[in-house]
Amino acid sequence: MQLWVGLGNPGPEYALNRHNAGFQAVDAIAEVHGFSAPKKAFQGWTQDGRVGGDKVVILKPGTYMNESGRSVRAAMDFFKLAPSDITVFHDELDIAPLTLKVKTGGGTAGQNGLKSIVQHIGPDFRRVRIGIGHPGHKDRVTGHVLSNWHKTEVEPLSDLLGAIAAEADWLAKGDDVRFMNDVALRMQN
Repeated sequence: MQLWVGLGNPGPEYALNRHNAGFQAVDAIAEVHGFSAPKKAFQGWTQDGRVGGDKVVILKPGTYMNESGRSVRAAMDFFKLAPSDITVFHDELDIAPLTLKVKTGGGTAGQNGLKSIVQHIGPDFRRVRIGIGHPGHKDRVTGHVLSNWHKTEVEPLSDLLGAIAAEADWLAKGDDVRFMNDVALRMQN
């Protein structure tokens, strides 16, 4: 079993924020793969389903970004999982907008949700890093991250989320390179 965590802030006012790219990605996966309806659990919401032949539980922490690690730790302990069973979907400033990269372990690049998760379970989990681009100056980062996707980005964002969901089988199988390549190919078409 795998635990796929989408990072974001709860509430309708945050739904279209760049910072909620993780929530947006796991929502797309749950919809495309026919996951169960969301239910309250682990200080957030969970959905159960299968991606390919693999059982996956999606978790959206309801703790706000800075406390996401508490929710992840509670789910990890309940399901008796190791950090290697966990994939976290999150926004990433230092990646070109509407592209993605996957890696296991590493730093947090200042992402507060990742900082919280590392504090609670350590750094050895997989990350699906969804690019939101950097606004150019550090003084504009907070406003950029907490702003909604621009109207010119909505259609490409929808395409990216669809590609993530369509190629999620590769992620479930542990073939991160194939996942990244196939998402990139879908984005070129």
